Amino acid sequence: MSMLDTPEAVVSGWEDAWNRADADDLADLFAEDAEFINVVGLWWHDRANIRGAHAFRFARIFPDSRITMDEPRVRLIGTDAAVVQTRWHLVGQVTPDGEPAGDRDGIFTFVLERRLGGWITVAAQNTDIEPGAQTHINEPAGRSSIHYQKREAHWSTSKRGE
Repeated sequence: MSMLDTPEAVVSGWEDAWNRADADDLADLFAEDAEFINVVGLWWHDRANIRGAHAFRFARIFPDSRITMDEPRVRLIGTDAAVVQTRWHLVGQVTPDGEPAGDRDGIFTFVLERRLGGWITVAAQNTDIEPGAQTHINEPAGRSSIHYQKREAHWSTSKRGE
């Protein structure tokens, strides 16, 4: 387990471990009993499963991928907890046949706890950004991302850096 000096260090730690395809270092950002929910709702309940899931993904889905994490937003909750959020951009994913897949963007939320020696992630959720969509809808023909109405100016957008 790798304790972090500051809550926002989880973002650079994730980016570095991901870009080296290092499932061990990635998992070390998490507490032993951490929770992790990925972009499609797979839910891993401890560091060992977080490590195993990412080792598989580095081998099969993201073998030569690169992730770029934006500047994090940090909200301290008292003195011993923090929520860290950041947008990310991913290139280099492959299809099940090993062909190049398109780039992706998303938002990561990490929940950290201060413990003796530093900060550690206790929960994380990763969300894909679906450009132009407001929600998903399930219909007999399948699931799709849809848009109901024009966005209000004060709503968040899916564009990076805004």
